[in-house]
Amino acid sequence: MVGGRITRMSVYDVRFPTSLGGHGSDAMHTDPDYSAAYVVIETDAKNGLKGYGITFTLGKGTEVVVCAVKALSHHVLNKDLGDIVRDFRGFYRQLTSDGQLRWIGPEKGVVHLATAAVLNALWDLWAKQEGKPLWKLLVDMDPKQLLSCIDFRYITDALTEEEAYEILKKGSIGRKEREEQMLECGYPAYTTSCAWLGYSDQQLKQLCSEALEEGWTRFKVKVGADLEDDIRRCRIIRDMIGPEKIMMVDANQRWDVPEAVEWMLKLAEFKPLWIEEPTSPDDILGHATISKALAPLGIGVATGEQCHNRVIFKQLLQADALQFLQIDSCRLGSVNENLSVLLMAKKFQIPVCPHAGGVGLCELVQHLIIFDYISISGSLENRMCEYVDHLHEHFKYPVVIKKASYMPPKDAGYSTEMKEESVKKHQFPEGEVWQKLMATQQN
Repeated sequence: MVGGRITRMSVYDVRFPTSLGGHGSDAMHTDPDYSAAYVVIETDAKNGLKGYGITFTLGKGTEVVVCAVKALSHHVLNKDLGDIVRDFRGFYRQLTSDGQLRWIGPEKGVVHLATAAVLNALWDLWAKQEGKPLWKLLVDMDPKQLLSCIDFRYITDALTEEEAYEILKKGSIGRKEREEQMLECGYPAYTTSCAWLGYSDQQLKQLCSEALEEGWTRFKVKVGADLEDDIRRCRIIRDMIGPEKIMMVDANQRWDVPEAVEWMLKLAEFKPLWIEEPTSPDDILGHATISKALAPLGIGVATGEQCHNRVIFKQLLQADALQFLQIDSCRLGSVNENLSVLLMAKKFQIPVCPHAGGVGLCELVQHLIIFDYISISGSLENRMCEYVDHLHEHFKYPVVIKKASYMPPKDAGYSTEMKEESVKKHQFPEGEVWQKLMATQQN
């Protein structure tokens, strides 16, 4: 029985000094310290289970998200978990429609990141109380109950609830076989760990060589800061992986629209499958222009990791502005909003290739994409999930990669729980790691 009155919601500012090694560096984010606003929800249920939720940040600003989580707490405290999940759509709308807080959104920016952290913790707690990993909770859920978690407001011109129900009904055919396939083989992944922009050529070659030995066949290269540098680095990767393996490039929003097209004409010789985030994540028509211009070259456009909400995704799909859709488990409003985007992607026949990496993004999004394959898309064609080999050791239930594939999690919950010692050491600014760093800098 799912339930328990929520008695406490704590939030922590957890940061890792990844900028010291250039990890995560790209054309726009040159010195990221991978961080998270980390939420812990407790109830008075006798089982003593807690829900853990995160949203991903890059260091500075995490404290602002923490403040936003605290501002949302009155919507959560003293609520019964059973009541929340029985009307999850209503609760989602309550969180996102706070008459005062929505003014600093709505459903975008800091307040939406905070919403994601809170909802992620609730989904983790729900799955734990059901004794299932989150992907399995979703797979086993009745279509009507699943749809009752989604707020369809603002997207019914692209996807009605009735259409979503039909998609889920069709997705039930062959579901058992697809679940068995996932448990045996896992979900195909690609690696971004080899080619961060801040890495030297030597480091790039070494990491690429190691990845090839481990069986990776899909590689992403960060580009966008300097054309000659990009050409050299793409040539290194393409020469190392050969013509048959897949390469993608990612500009992290660096270019104007005409510049994106011109730049990609110069990188086309390396046969990238896609250019990711070529321009502003808000520029739907710009993405459509780039998409149309690059189609004759066989280069797709991928975006989504910084799409504010389901409405932006709706417009990207309606405008034929992307060939690969990249959901993010912490940018959108948690599982609830991601479900609506997965269903829209199915209707528009656009493959979903989730964004991951950061702090815990791999741990979370694996659940969503495994569910998508089993219950919605039913296809692995042109589909893969990002993998970045950083910080997994800080999680109680880290991802398991075998033969370059995500193996479905078996532990109950959303894989969001971090190790207590890691949280304590990396809390900002009082944690041991940051105290030592600050002392070093002062000297």
